Amino acid sequence: MQPAEAAGNRAAGAARVGAGGTLSAPASAPTPTPHQRRREPVHPGAWWLWALALGTAATRTTNPLLLALLITVSAYVVITRRPHAPWSRSYGAFVKLALAVLVIRLLFTTILGSPIPGTHTLLTLPEVPLPAWAQGIRLGGRVTAEGLTFALYDAMKLATLLICVGAANALANPSRLLKSLPGALYEMGVAVVVALTFAPHLIADVQRLRAARRLRGRPDRGLRGLLQVGLPVLEGALERSVALAAAMDARGYGRTAQVPARVRRTTAALTLGGLLGVCAGTYGLLTAAGGTYGIPVLLAGVAAAVAGLWLGGRRTVRTRYRPDRWDARAWLVTASGVAVAAALFLATARDPAALHPGVVPLIAPSLPLWPAAAVLVGLLPAFITPAPEPPVKIAVKEPS
Repeated sequence: MQPAEAAGNRAAGAARVGAGGTLSAPASAPTPTPHQRRREPVHPGAWWLWALALGTAATRTTNPLLLALLITVSAYVVITRRPHAPWSRSYGAFVKLALAVLVIRLLFTTILGSPIPGTHTLLTLPEVPLPAWAQGIRLGGRVTAEGLTFALYDAMKLATLLICVGAANALANPSRLLKSLPGALYEMGVAVVVALTFAPHLIADVQRLRAARRLRGRPDRGLRGLLQVGLPVLEGALERSVALAAAMDARGYGRTAQVPARVRRTTAALTLGGLLGVCAGTYGLLTAAGGTYGIPVLLAGVAAAVAGLWLGGRRTVRTRYRPDRWDARAWLVTASGVAVAAALFLATARDPAALHPGVVPLIAPSLPLWPAAAVLVGLLPAFITPAPEPPVKIAVKEPS
C-alpha cells in the first residue's frame, strides 16, 4: 500500500469517528422506515410515568370498584404489551405481594381491632387484658363487619399502588432505563443495576456448592455447612467484584470533567432542595389538608431538581449509543396516565362521597360513571404501542 493511500484511509476512518469516540454510521447507512419506527419499543420512562400516574390516582380513592378497575387496566396493558424477557416476569411477584398486604391488614384488624364503630358483629375473640400504659391497644374482642370493610378498602389502595409499580417493572426494560438516566444519576443507576445483577449469581453459587457437597456426601446444612458454603461464595463474589472494577476502570467509569466549585455548590443546593420540594409536594397531594399547596410545591421541586440534574450532568463525560427517542407514542402513554390521575383529583374535589364510600352505616359502594370512564383512558397504551416480539424458538435436532 502506498503512503498516500494509507494516509487517505486513515483520514477517511477519522472522519467516521463521532463525538465521544464512537464510530458514526457511514453515509450510505439505511435510515429506518416508518414501519420500523412503529415497531420500536416505547421509551421506558414513559411506562414508569404511566404506572406512577395510575398509582397516584389510586391514592385518591378508597372505592373498591374504582381500585379494581385500575388493577384491571394495568393488568390488561401488562398482558398485551409485556415483552418476553426474564425481567418482565416480576409482575406476578408484585400481585402476590399485594395479596399479602390485603391478608395481613385484615389479620391485624381481626386481632388488634379497629377504631371504626360497628353494629354487625361477625365473631368475638377472647380479649387479652393489657396494662394501663397500653391504653388504646386491644387484643381480641369483637370483630365487626364495618371494621373489616374499612380495613379492606384501605388495604386495596396500597395493593393497587404495588400492582401499578409491578406493571412498570414488567413493561420497562431496566438496561434501557439505565441508559436513559441523566448524567448526574448514571453512576448511582449503574450501582443499582450491578447489585441487582449480582444477586442471582450469589443464589446460583449457593445452589451449585450445596449440590456439589451433597454429591460428595458432605453436610450442606447447619452451621458447619453454612461456613463451608459461605466462604467459597464470598470468594467468588470478591473475584467478580475485582474483575468488574477492573473492567469499569478500563472503560473510564467514574472519571468526571473539571467543574468550578461554584457550579458544584449550586448543583447540590438545587438537587437537594428540589428533592425536598418533591417530597413535600407529594405529601401534600396525598393528604386532604395539603391539597392547596401540594401542586405548587411539587412543581417547584421538580423544576429545581431538573435544573440540578442538568448541571450535575456536566461533570459526567460519557456518550449514549443509539439513545431511545421520546416520540409521540411516549407522550401519549404518559398523557393517558396523567389524564387518569387528573380526573381522580377532580372527582375527589367534586364528589368525595363517591370516591370514599362510608362503612357506617354499612352500604354497598357504587361505581361513579365519569371517574370510571376516565380510568379507562389508561388502556390507551395497549392500542398505540407495538406488540411484543414473539419468543425465539430454538429448534433442537433429534439424533438420528
